[in-house]
Amino acid sequence: MDEFDVIVVGAGSAGAVIAARLSEKSSHQVLLVEAGPDYPEIEALPSDLVDGTRNSMRAHDWGFRHRPTRGQVLFDFPRGKVVGGSSAVNTCIALRGQPEDYDEWAARGLPEWSFERCLPAFKRLETDLDFQNNWHGSTGPIPIRRHTPDELTLWQAAFLEACRELGFRRSTDHNDPTQSGAGPHAMNKVNGVRMSAARCYLTPEVRSRDNLEILPKTLVRRVLFEKRRAVGVEVERDGAVERLHARRVVLSAGALVSPAILLRSGVGPRPELERLGVEPVAELPAVGARLLDHPGCVIVLVPKWGVSKVEHPLIQTVLRYTSEDSPQPNDMQLQPGSFLFLPEMPTPLVTLMCCVGKPHGVGRLTLPSADPHARPQIDSCLLEDDIDRARAVEALELAWLCARTRPLSKLARFLWPNERILSDRTELDRFILRATGSGYHPCGTLPMGEDSDREAALDGFGRVRGVEGLIVADASIMPTIPCSNTNLPTLMIGERFGEWLRDGPL
Repeated sequence: MDEFDVIVVGAGSAGAVIAARLSEKSSHQVLLVEAGPDYPEIEALPSDLVDGTRNSMRAHDWGFRHRPTRGQVLFDFPRGKVVGGSSAVNTCIALRGQPEDYDEWAARGLPEWSFERCLPAFKRLETDLDFQNNWHGSTGPIPIRRHTPDELTLWQAAFLEACRELGFRRSTDHNDPTQSGAGPHAMNKVNGVRMSAARCYLTPEVRSRDNLEILPKTLVRRVLFEKRRAVGVEVERDGAVERLHARRVVLSAGALVSPAILLRSGVGPRPELERLGVEPVAELPAVGARLLDHPGCVIVLVPKWGVSKVEHPLIQTVLRYTSEDSPQPNDMQLQPGSFLFLPEMPTPLVTLMCCVGKPHGVGRLTLPSADPHARPQIDSCLLEDDIDRARAVEALELAWLCARTRPLSKLARFLWPNERILSDRTELDRFILRATGSGYHPCGTLPMGEDSDREAALDGFGRVRGVEGLIVADASIMPTIPCSNTNLPTLMIGERFGEWLRDGPL
């Protein structure tokens, strides 16, 4: 058709959900645009998208790179470029975070985002296969389960024993906000098969709707405006540039791509628009002004023969705990990695990985040019904040203590860093920037906020300030970072915007 009611840009963890929910009402004509390929037939799904036991890092990726800390070289920053987005390539960790994460948003003048108001969407998106109680849903598109004890690898099972030896409680459900401690991860995979937003929301029944069209392998170059009203998008496919028109545009391209599209469209800080040579539509200083992410650190160990195999699930268990003097409960994660393959090693290695859940530091996202094919420059600036670095040091100390317990020490020995460094907090503080990388949870590049908040790009319903008819709905809208992995919170965002667009107030 010539004009749609809504164009949704990006078919990832938010966009796929929004398109599915919005098109439930036949009066809405919806176009879902995705830069990557689409695989409507489950039987034809490539193996890297099926296998939920590990990340897909290459075959369906944007090819972004980032600099974790000053002085480091560039590292890969995987983001899914496919219908399903990063939910189609990730490790299937299905954590919600803590109620305090969302109440923190409400306290910033966003009452619609309190945990009480977000919980129904969390429940609506899931079918929890293990728990039926007030915290969980039983009829949602995404099945969630936890590995049973007999499914755990030696390394994963020993990790839970090590945590118990250190005095941590057992947690049977990490999405129950009353629990803390060590236990199996909540995961959106069943029998090793990844349950992505594409697989679970864009089902054959949904795809058959007359009012929904999916346009894959189509790069959105910019949003089109008439004066300050969004009227569609300019896209590129098969080497040709064309214009698609709609009454409203929803950017769900992710925390790295959505701000890039806005900048190329003339919405952003005036100095950046001038540097890029883009005609300003609306001056909005908060666009791309900061990047939030979880710093991650790792210690590597050499396991005994047979403990680690590359066919093992990479992640199965986690310890959630509260860091020293933290006002936020369960703000830290420590989890074992079942394998790390290095070509020069005769056997796969094992790891203990920690994650700082509520970092204070922020990174930077800039565009080298207005070319829609240019990759953003990502400076993550991890652990530059003293509090963040102290919590990461504390976490590596805990990993060291964990590895020294009987259950783990009988399975593996230290490789990197050595125990001299791990046992000395001063040495660890010097070392840690070399062991730090991203948790691959970028968010907050287009934060929501109340009208008086100059650091906010959007209002509490994702509407872009200074223009009309343009909404952002993905992880970029988060005003602060949740203490958990961000995929389930992003699915929740998709559920809420899908409902608002379908029924109001948007």
